Amino acid sequence: MWPVRVSRLRPNLRFDLRGQLFDNPATRLPSHVLRCYKNPELEFGTPDMMSIFSIAAFLGAASVVVAEARTANIYIQPLGSSSAPVLLAGLTYDSSAPGTASSASVTSYEAPDLPESTELVRVGIYDTNQKQWAGSTSVASAENFSKGYSPHLVLSVDGTSGDEVVLGASVRGVRIDAGQTRDFGPQASLLLASRGKQPDLNKPIVLSPEGKKVENEEKTFLQKYWWMIGIAIMLAMGGGGGEGK
Repeated sequence: MWPVRVSRLRPNLRFDLRGQLFDNPATRLPSHVLRCYKNPELEFGTPDMMSIFSIAAFLGAASVVVAEARTANIYIQPLGSSSAPVLLAGLTYDSSAPGTASSASVTSYEAPDLPESTELVRVGIYDTNQKQWAGSTSVASAENFSKGYSPHLVLSVDGTSGDEVVLGASVRGVRIDAGQTRDFGPQASLLLASRGKQPDLNKPIVLSPEGKKVENEEKTFLQKYWWMIGIAIMLAMGGGGGEGK
């Protein structure tokens, strides 16, 4: 590794390969500092410092990825019941990778304690502060939470705006097949609504006050070739001046 000079720290301090101060052997440096001493011929930006910058850039990118992950809570309520909705599951989703296994994951899940007479349930995002459903809700059969089924939660998010508003949630029961999977817990997926392709439209048709199509007026000869007349005049004037000399 190349030695480096840290001009803005303490240039009178010198270090050996183990990161010890020559002036004070008991003082230790971090492991990433290998050798640093005062040398006017060396410039700041050697491989040692470049590796430090690379690590800092990697940590910055990792923090951005973590910041992109968002959370959403899904609630459930028996259809027609006057009781307040209860928390069903907490999800973490990443809209930067929709359609992948890492786009959504279940962080918490509470199996609903439904009355035996319950046939249908309402599932969605519930605002506990305003005591009302936020966005759209879906209706599912209570059989989706029966024994032998694993709930699969689908979170719908509006990806056309920067706010990424949660539109709603749905649930369906997936029959557990012990021969194909060992993961019997609830699963989650992200459904990201994006802006569709816009059609390529022709120029709008202009109609007259009578409702008839307005035909484009044909240009006259002067309107089409006025620039050629100007060039011809300039050539004629230039040719005439040459003969006079």
